[in-house]
Amino acid sequence: MSEQNILEVRNLTKHFKAGGRQVVHAVDDVSLTLKKGRTLGLVGESGCGKSSCARTIIRMYDPTSGQIILDGDDITNLSQKQLKPYRKKMQMIFQDPFSSLNPSKRVEWILEEPLRMQKIPKEQRKQKVLAMGEKVGLTTEQLRRYPRELSGGQRQRVSIAAALIQGAKFIIADEPVSALDVTIQKQIMELMVHLQEEMGLSILFISHDLNVIYQMCDRVMVMKDGKIVEEGTPDEVIMQPKEAYTKLLVESVL
Repeated sequence: MSEQNILEVRNLTKHFKAGGRQVVHAVDDVSLTLKKGRTLGLVGESGCGKSSCARTIIRMYDPTSGQIILDGDDITNLSQKQLKPYRKKMQMIFQDPFSSLNPSKRVEWILEEPLRMQKIPKEQRKQKVLAMGEKVGLTTEQLRRYPRELSGGQRQRVSIAAALIQGAKFIIADEPVSALDVTIQKQIMELMVHLQEEMGLSILFISHDLNVIYQMCDRVMVMKDGKIVEEGTPDEVIMQPKEAYTKLLVESVL
């Protein structure tokens, strides 16, 4: 497995104005490295800044300061137009896939859309959609349905397919299984591990669930109030935590 970095984040900061002169330090001097083919977990309680960090890394938000390097290229200050080529490399999977899927279109149309924008011929598009559907465990019949006609687990499979169909190698998964029941959680987690091995994916996996993080990740970072307070392997961070905040998180699970 390659030990090259797919992502380097250096001293990333994101502030939001909260009305008047008040400023919220959502992300505060965060640095992290993700190696190719690996999974880095970002864990912390709700409101600690995990999602803001993810959205800033993927440039849904403009950073206040710091640096974001994707596969060797600095994307920190690129305009949205300049970012277009990088959108194929990096994609995001959300907790609620229904909100990110066009409810008026069938799944096959949704998966075809980015390929259509690339001017890929119709027959080739359809073949790609069928192949990706098979990869994520969706039948041809399910591809013809609308998102509302699918279960939560099936919609998350669609979301994963949409993230991967353009060839993305870096995925941010923001609480991708927290809205699913335990049985479906396990299926989606196993699917993500399988796809990672098959396609060489690098994943930043965000969750408040330490059990999920322990099973999915090679390394773990703990976030509190926008800052990283502890980092290490899952065994180091979860089984032998050093920081008081991490100990509280672990005790809350136990």
